[in-house]
Amino acid sequence: MLDFWEKDIETILQKDLQRLQMQKLQKTLQTASQSYYYKKVFNENHFGFSTVTSLDDIRKIPFTTKENLQKYFPYGFLSAEKKDVVRLHSSSCTTGDHLTVVFYTRNDLDSWSNLVARSLYTVGVRNTDVFQNSCGYGLFAGGIGIQTGAEKIGALVVPSGTVNTKRQIQLMIDFGATVLHTLPGYVTRLIDVFNEMNLNPKTDIELRIMIIGAELHSEEKRQMIQEKMGVKAFNSYGVTELNGPGIAIECEFQNGMHVWEDSFLFEIIDPKTLLPVENNSYGELVVTTLDRRAMPLLRFRTGDITRVVSGTCDCGRTHRRIDRIKGRTDNVFFIKGCKISPEQIEKVLSRVPEVGNNFIIVLDSINGKEEMIIEVEVNNRVFFDHYSKLEKLTKYIIEGVKSEVMITPKVKLMESNSLTRCDQVSGRVRDLRKEG
Repeated sequence: MLDFWEKDIETILQKDLQRLQMQKLQKTLQTASQSYYYKKVFNENHFGFSTVTSLDDIRKIPFTTKENLQKYFPYGFLSAEKKDVVRLHSSSCTTGDHLTVVFYTRNDLDSWSNLVARSLYTVGVRNTDVFQNSCGYGLFAGGIGIQTGAEKIGALVVPSGTVNTKRQIQLMIDFGATVLHTLPGYVTRLIDVFNEMNLNPKTDIELRIMIIGAELHSEEKRQMIQEKMGVKAFNSYGVTELNGPGIAIECEFQNGMHVWEDSFLFEIIDPKTLLPVENNSYGELVVTTLDRRAMPLLRFRTGDITRVVSGTCDCGRTHRRIDRIKGRTDNVFFIKGCKISPEQIEKVLSRVPEVGNNFIIVLDSINGKEEMIIEVEVNNRVFFDHYSKLEKLTKYIIEGVKSEVMITPKVKLMESNSLTRCDQVSGRVRDLRKEG
């Protein structure tokens, strides 16, 4: 392949890249200071822009966390006038009482779509492709973010979204889809339905590229996808608070994801000491945006664990690479592309008088489909009551959880004291899903 969307930027010398980052960082600090939150942080820490004379000086600025975004919801981080803001997105599943919201000016949207186009071009998407996007739309940034990037390249986009699996496959057949953007966990379901329909994805469709992200997955999972689907599957990385997709992606050599460093300044820290890790060790990814005008973020703690991939890449791109995401620093788990915390489930259950003090969240893959099963103790008076009351209570809990996390769970009511006791909410998750 060895082709580039923006060759001058993608192959820029590191010293020139760092000079560009420094120029953009100074402008970003000025822009961020227009927001209520960062103005407050800068004043409280007696921070002056003149003290930032190197990229390492970014460490003089406190970290930004998801909790900060929630606390100052909705407009505390807004650095532009509302008349200049044209769109917002938010995390589809979040912790806390408020969403984490990201605002965009027209310039932000143009910059974002260009980054996504660069990412898609890197994995081989061209204007001759039919690009099927099976991720969700709406407030979720993944769907529309990917679509605008594919359109910028000139590909024909099929915005299938989250239609049922048989319909997804039929759309692939009808329009001759050559590229699919999807969740790695969903591919297992696709494979099963191909078998049910007596179809072979290697011969009965034209798919050649798959872009997978938004969920943790292993190299073994990727190899299985490539083997069963007859495609090349590329790992991509995005965070809603930092734009969504378009932060980092693998190239044809599939050896780490190139972070677009002209738009994102990244650090990897020890999540306990909060100091930089040494020798490309694993740590938490921290990112500062360099091109955002409506809502720049400084030193945002992603909670994602990764490391820098050492050495240069044979593709010729000089932007550094990070390894696939290894895990999280918090209690969050991923299912169906959403990030959910046990505290969110506990919050819903605590509002139900019939529920006891113990529950377990079981994550499993059933018939190729990811499921979240909540086993919850209820008081025995209710448990041994009439079936219709149990059914009503089950539906009530399902609707409450769905409203909170946007995922429909299965709920299993349990007799009091029947579950293993667990004093920590973070220990209530049992993940039975298999990576391979």
